[in-house]
Amino acid sequence: MEDNLTRTGTTTVGIKCKDGVILAADKRATAGHMIVDKRAEKIHQLDSHIAITIAGLVSDAQFLTKLARAEIQLKKVRTHAPVTIKEAANLLANLSYANIRKLTMVPGIVGFLVGGVDAEGGHLYNIGVDGSITEEEDYTSDGSGSVFAYGVFETLYRKDMPIEEGMKLAMKAINAALQRDSASGNGIDIITITKDGVKRVLSKKLEVKVE
Repeated sequence: MEDNLTRTGTTTVGIKCKDGVILAADKRATAGHMIVDKRAEKIHQLDSHIAITIAGLVSDAQFLTKLARAEIQLKKVRTHAPVTIKEAANLLANLSYANIRKLTMVPGIVGFLVGGVDAEGGHLYNIGVDGSITEEEDYTSDGSGSVFAYGVFETLYRKDMPIEEGMKLAMKAINAALQRDSASGNGIDIITITKDGVKRVLSKKLEVKVE
């Protein structure tokens, strides 16, 4: 049954920089060996200073993203205070934990990268499909193409690199996955998160056609 559900064969990456956090992802969504979407949006804004990437079953990713966004807004109304990145990451981890343990034939399978900037600075978290949560000190990647992205990071990442340099590194990491992972492709999206908020800095489609 699971094979009939649309899911993302994905490469998503997150990088901590000196002045912010970068999230990037490819644009291909697959169902088995079939490409079902060449313009998939895998980076989503949760709040003015928080964004996430998704990797996994699309239906679960969409549901949990909407639920997390609503819970964050509700918490802000109740507390009259901004939500920290740690609070947002823990919220999403708790939702993921509950989702995968539902008593259904097909449990939820989706992982998230959470990035943002708050009063304490930039933060980057990796939320596993089981609801586990890991705060990353430098970089992280998720999805079927992550092994190729990690190879780029291990070679080229520098601690406290400026955000402009981080953007170039994110593009190289995603591009490495596009070259070798058949489930990743069709383009690159990159956003930056700084003290000024979330900003989309690149949305590029890559199409190969035979004329």
